[in-house]
Amino acid sequence: MESDEGSLMEAAMEISCDVVTVPTRHGLEAVDILRRGVGDGVGPVLHDDGGQTLGFLVPPGTAAGWDVPGSTCTETDGRGLRLAPEPPVEGADWLLPPGDADLATDPAVLRAALDEAARLIEAADNCQ
Repeated sequence: MESDEGSLMEAAMEISCDVVTVPTRHGLEAVDILRRGVGDGVGPVLHDDGGQTLGFLVPPGTAAGWDVPGSTCTETDGRGLRLAPEPPVEGADWLLPPGDADLATDPAVLRAALDEAARLIEAADNCQ
């Protein structure tokens, strides 16, 4: 019975999603904004080992309408991602691992957080 439970848990952790990729500085600001927010949470977030980008998991279909400057949204083409302790992409690791986050970040909430993050970064850069 134990192996059946393990198989069910593995199957439950495979989800279909799209991935919004942003530069690290912009993404970290957005994560802070999302984590401070009330109600709407942030889903799993990947970072590349080179420290250049963050990837937010968002619901499937998001890529079709994504138009936020400075970011890209990639479809997983229905392949789904296995949300396990190991990241689903070689050369990446979890910033916010599955289980510590919602299943996916709401695209509208992410868009607002990215917009706010861009304003904060611009303001900080203009103060120098």
